[in-house]
Amino acid sequence: MAVTLDTDLSRVLGAKTAKAMAESLDLRTVRDLLRHYPRRYARRGEMTRLDDLQVGDRVTVLAQVRRVTSRKMRNRPGTLTEVTVGDGAGEMQLVFFNRRFGTLEEGAWGLFAGTVGEYRRSKQFAHPDFHLITGDDDEDWARALIPIYPASKDVSSWVIQKSIRLLLDASGGFGFVEDPLPEDLRRRHGLPSLPAALLDVHRPTTADDVEHAQERLKWDEALILQLVLAARRRAAALEPGTARPRRPGGLLDAVDAALPFALTDGQRAVGEELAAELSRDQPMHRLLQGEVGSGKTVVALRAMAQVVDAGGQAALLAPTEVLAAQHARSIAALLGPLARAGELDGDPAGTKVVLLTGSLKAAARREARAAVADGSAGIVVGTHALLQQGVDFADLGLVVVDEQHRFGVEQRDALRAKGDRPPHVLVMTATPIPRTVAMTVYGDLETSVLRQLPSGRGGVASSVVPVSDKPAWLDRAWERLREEVAAGRQAYVVCPRIGDDDTGTADTDAPEGADGAPDDTGGGKDDRRPPLAVLDVAEALHEGPLAGLRLAVLHGRMTPEAKEATMRAFAAREVDVLVATTVVEVGVDVPNATVMVVMDADRFGVSQLHQLRGRVARGKHQGLCLLVTEVRGSTSTGQRLASVAATSDGFELARLDLETRREGDVLGAAQSGRRSNLRLLSLLEDEELIAAARAEATDLLAGDRGLADHPGLAAEVAALATDERAEYLEKA
Repeated sequence: MAVTLDTDLSRVLGAKTAKAMAESLDLRTVRDLLRHYPRRYARRGEMTRLDDLQVGDRVTVLAQVRRVTSRKMRNRPGTLTEVTVGDGAGEMQLVFFNRRFGTLEEGAWGLFAGTVGEYRRSKQFAHPDFHLITGDDDEDWARALIPIYPASKDVSSWVIQKSIRLLLDASGGFGFVEDPLPEDLRRRHGLPSLPAALLDVHRPTTADDVEHAQERLKWDEALILQLVLAARRRAAALEPGTARPRRPGGLLDAVDAALPFALTDGQRAVGEELAAELSRDQPMHRLLQGEVGSGKTVVALRAMAQVVDAGGQAALLAPTEVLAAQHARSIAALLGPLARAGELDGDPAGTKVVLLTGSLKAAARREARAAVADGSAGIVVGTHALLQQGVDFADLGLVVVDEQHRFGVEQRDALRAKGDRPPHVLVMTATPIPRTVAMTVYGDLETSVLRQLPSGRGGVASSVVPVSDKPAWLDRAWERLREEVAAGRQAYVVCPRIGDDDTGTADTDAPEGADGAPDDTGGGKDDRRPPLAVLDVAEALHEGPLAGLRLAVLHGRMTPEAKEATMRAFAAREVDVLVATTVVEVGVDVPNATVMVVMDADRFGVSQLHQLRGRVARGKHQGLCLLVTEVRGSTSTGQRLASVAATSDGFELARLDLETRREGDVLGAAQSGRRSNLRLLSLLEDEELIAAARAEATDLLAGDRGLADHPGLAAEVAALATDERAEYLEKA
């Protein structure tokens, strides 16, 4: 039988098995099956740690039958059979109702698959699927290493293993698989051929076989991914753009003169990098990532001023109306008369700063759009409203996307399309990104990093307040907040939701895509109380521990006018404590705020907590962030909160974030697709491999012929580049 990678599995496995694989595992072709790698490998007699299983996990375990007992049930007719299995390190129960299992005899080894349950504090499988290992009638089970595959209720690990064996028999081996990697590249990195790697990953003899095979298969994933990204960088470099060189004596010089502080060395270095790229004919595509409070907005403003000096316009896209309004307000305040060109008190040498959001009244929206269209507005700040039809720029020269991970590629491209020629693009994020993620998710962008914080900052001390373990600590937290207010400073109290009739944890004006926190408090989510709400907490604080202080609330369901008024009052020190949702997560800058109390801190992700903490100590005073939680410190979530409190290094926390979240969540939901390119590659562990693949991809595309001499690679790249699931390559 002639077999290719595109052969339908029904031709090899039969219609029934192929249908089950397609419906439950999304495996449809020979390629899909071969790329469905074992999750791990088991050895008979080797400890597999039954004690480590978690309730709710669907797993396959290798274990030995220890005891088999049957008895009649008390409350209903029938027989209950209990089978105790062990692995040398622990035991668990298998429970069968009204069925006889004469083959389950003491001493027998088998693979047992099911969902881990719990009864009387003991783990158990109820009605598990199983396959006994005989060794004499089935060669596969006699092997030294037994592959354990990601499986489903309808397709077990041993069915997948037998299917691989059938494929081998039907094709006479894996010789039909063509190797897309160039031979000289394989030789340079000591990689086996693809057929050999596939054989060793599915039917290994030794652990070394598995290691070498996985190294090769990771290279396939990394190289094809980096080739797609390198091709996009190359195409972007060939786009015709408009140079926006620096002009002495213009708005940029005025901005520098107006700054009330000296730029850090990092800000100057990145500023020179941006200035040089803006002066070129090719559009800039750059990611600027930095610590919370490192001054990215000032760097972006200087770049915008350079573009305005060169006759162009700059658009700043912000994820929330609160942040957009603050950006517009702070830019206008910094520029002074230079931001009011055309007005009676404006400087004719300046420009106009315009705010455009969806909530503007009709007359104000028409006025703002007119200023954008005729070019009098050199700096335009807005939310998604900038992307709407009817917003037309006279000469869009620079697009700045603030908090890029809150937007998708569609929004970035929609704003870029507003220019007659592709504008320069600067993407900013205050969520530090591990290098491996930057090389994949942001692989089509060059990267700049700001680590240095401006001098004169007080710094933030963080502590976990475990109310379950130490309830008195919460009382002390409110006392500490009152002490700061008594000293003339201000505070935030952050809650996961708004209140009233909302039941979720999302704020309607919170940045999209906020990362969630794992739930390991000891039960399902339905067992937990609802997250604390702004409206409820504000009322309780007003009548209780913060009575007498000036409290205000801020959340996404308030009108834009009310939100703006509240933020102005807080900035003017007319409010002592702002009780808010994550609408304050990014960009909000009130230097006098020194305390943040995060309620239900376990409901937030690592990077989100780091962002929230960055709202305090933005002035000269020492800051304090208190993470209040009912989760006990011994749980993984409790340990995660302790790690956040222990360090203010955002780059270290980014690595922790990657460790505690599924990599598919980091790369985007598209990673769950059946043609996802990352199955073995680890963004946490394979940094050197990804960097090497990036260098090889750049070299392969450097010549005029590109991939013309490597048709196998070209086909793989084309398949990924045209796959709708490849959107994650540009999303964050």
